[in-house]
Amino acid sequence: MPTDRPAPAGLDPEVCYRAASSRDGRFDGMFFTAVHSTGIYCRPSCPARTPAYRNVSFHPSAASAQRAGFRACKRCLPDAVPGSPGWDVAADVAGRAMRLIGDGVVDREGVEGLAAALGYTPRHLTRLLNAELGAGPLALARARRARTARVLLETTDLPVTDVAFAAGFSSVRQFHATVREVYAATPGELRGRGRARGARPDEAGAGGPRGDGVVEPLRLRVAVRTPYAAPELLGFLDAHLVPGVEVVHGATYARTLRLPHGDAVLAVDLSPVPGGPGAVAEVPLRVWLTDLRDTTAALERVRRLLDADADPVASDAHLADAPVVGDLVHATPGLRVPGAVDGAEVAARAVIGQQVSLAGARTVAGRMVATHGRELPAGLRGVVPGLTHLFPDPAALAALDPEELPMPRARGRALVALGTALATGEVRLDRGAERAAARAALLALPGIGPWTADYVAMRALGDPDVFLPTDVGVRRVLLARGHPAVVPTEVEAAWRPWRSSALLHLWNTLMPPVHAGQEGP
Repeated sequence: MPTDRPAPAGLDPEVCYRAASSRDGRFDGMFFTAVHSTGIYCRPSCPARTPAYRNVSFHPSAASAQRAGFRACKRCLPDAVPGSPGWDVAADVAGRAMRLIGDGVVDREGVEGLAAALGYTPRHLTRLLNAELGAGPLALARARRARTARVLLETTDLPVTDVAFAAGFSSVRQFHATVREVYAATPGELRGRGRARGARPDEAGAGGPRGDGVVEPLRLRVAVRTPYAAPELLGFLDAHLVPGVEVVHGATYARTLRLPHGDAVLAVDLSPVPGGPGAVAEVPLRVWLTDLRDTTAALERVRRLLDADADPVASDAHLADAPVVGDLVHATPGLRVPGAVDGAEVAARAVIGQQVSLAGARTVAGRMVATHGRELPAGLRGVVPGLTHLFPDPAALAALDPEELPMPRARGRALVALGTALATGEVRLDRGAERAAARAALLALPGIGPWTADYVAMRALGDPDVFLPTDVGVRRVLLARGHPAVVPTEVEAAWRPWRSSALLHLWNTLMPPVHAGQEGP
């Protein structure tokens, strides 16, 4: 076997070939196999016969394989996998860029907007992404648009023109050309293949706003690696939900959200997810959009909320033998760290919840939403019972009078200062923000301490290595389990780099079961 073959972004071709030969699904999304004799690229677990080593090369992203002229395999659908867990947890520029590209920043603001958000020139950012991911920002955005278009074609009855613009394409002609190049099929043929595989369109209709103002749901899906502890994630979200903004009906979590082009409502089915270690499963969701151009942003934000790109096999294997939490990991494999659809909202809710119980924080936040939140537009009212308002945005928070808020004045002043910092851009909490800088900026605000800053870093910025040693719930769990209330330094070090997962395993013992038997929306 030759050993001098170049490997993009540090990929070892021999290691990649062994992984592809094993058809181990744990490597799906981490790299892609390009087969030179057929001109296609596959995920590592593709069931087709493994080609000879001399006929393959390996790519760190689907965009890299597409840029090299390969089309997606019709059998294994290599783009229907979670993103690389390396990109998901990385705090480097490439990881931050991938998260912003997934949110549609390139579609809305171009490469210049992406570069400005990351603090680089477009030329330097393109060079960096080519070196790390094998493709520049335009190619990465194009691959993301193609993936979104395929999902919409397979799972909705949206007209092809609507699919094109919902996926982020600037023209129908560009959409047709990209689909033909990436999938070797027309959009109609791609839709037919999806139906042949059993994909079904949303029973409610094509989806999106109708001419009479009614908004119909799009039925979509988010790929996740298994095991995936969906009921436990639902329990966390249920315990923290804010009335009017979030609701749980049976196994469905639903909420309102503010997107770049308009408001929306989403409903995620968090029923148990089947699949053994290393498999890929799909979490179904419905989203009601007032503007179909927000489809990509909605999907990306759901991915953040569900911690969809995490690698549970790696984190569970590390923590299963770790002190204090090992038995919890064995009891609940695949536990995820809940993310956020809006970093500013998470930060505001963290400030509201300082030094009060979960129930108290929910009550105060619900009052604020009812008084200062914006009501849903007419087309979204009633699509999910219990959802009535959007959480106040930073500008609304900045305009509040601390003296009139239902909380201690010091905390009210901290909330207003946070809203001002977010509204002016002094603090950035999107997934493209640099974590250390965002944490430092939060700590510089009056009334915000390490617990709040670290909680925000974990949920809003996706930091996988956060622990909250002063958290009352953590101390209560530790004492109940016969451990010291303060985790020894050496124990906390043994949890790295997945301290956030260890924290969730401790918190999970406090989460009451979600009440079943209610009808979903």
